[in-house]
Amino acid sequence: MIVKGDQIRRLREERGYTLQEMAKKANLSLSYLSEIERGSKRPSLKTIEKLAGALNVAKTQLVEGDITDKGLSLGDRIRMMRVDKDLSLQDLGQKAGVSPSYLSEIERGTVYPALNTLKRIGEALSVSASILIAREGSLGEKLKALREEYGLTQAQLAKASEVTAGLIGQIEQGKVQPSLKTLEKIAEVMGVSPCYFIMEPCSVDQMLSMMNPDLRELLMHPNVQSVLGLISNLNEKELQFILNFIRLFKQSDL
Repeated sequence: MIVKGDQIRRLREERGYTLQEMAKKANLSLSYLSEIERGSKRPSLKTIEKLAGALNVAKTQLVEGDITDKGLSLGDRIRMMRVDKDLSLQDLGQKAGVSPSYLSEIERGTVYPALNTLKRIGEALSVSASILIAREGSLGEKLKALREEYGLTQAQLAKASEVTAGLIGQIEQGKVQPSLKTLEKIAEVMGVSPCYFIMEPCSVDQMLSMMNPDLRELLMHPNVQSVLGLISNLNEKELQFILNFIRLFKQSDL
């Protein structure tokens, strides 16, 4: 969802409102309204509703995209990585040179940081700013590759994650960005941290660190290591046979 600052200013001027008058009507500060119109602040849905009410227009006239979109936002990504690294708002704020209150607003999506601030936050989280902003489609590509690696259909993954198969398909095609809650459900089913889907390709050690503790412990078990060693040289046909055998064994075990 992108707020049309120019559109807000145009509608305000058409109605003959000054910034001061508009700010008063919308119960907003003059400086904040000015920043919204310049595009340097991204207001919350509640603020958009205030502006729409003051201008007597539908909310959809003030934004581009679906106003009900609950996709993974910049704030969601920052919060997800912060929590994954076991950092409090104060911890991350100190590392990035940003006040905890401002960082909290970024995570809630009420403000959008300047690029320099975003870079400092990225450095504090050991990621590039581009990862926080996100490249369209990269999440979907990773989800599809991991799903196929696990031998799951979209319907099977959807059922296990308690979402619709259509949503899984749209995520994989890059048509929609999942909410943080949805991403957490999918990650839990796949046995990885939600951060796996938005991080750049990384080393084996980094990959292990993003897995949940139970899966990481399982992979380090001597018996599992022995199995991995035995299958490492199998060709695709042989590996598929083993996977089919395990699925059959698990079904009969139930």
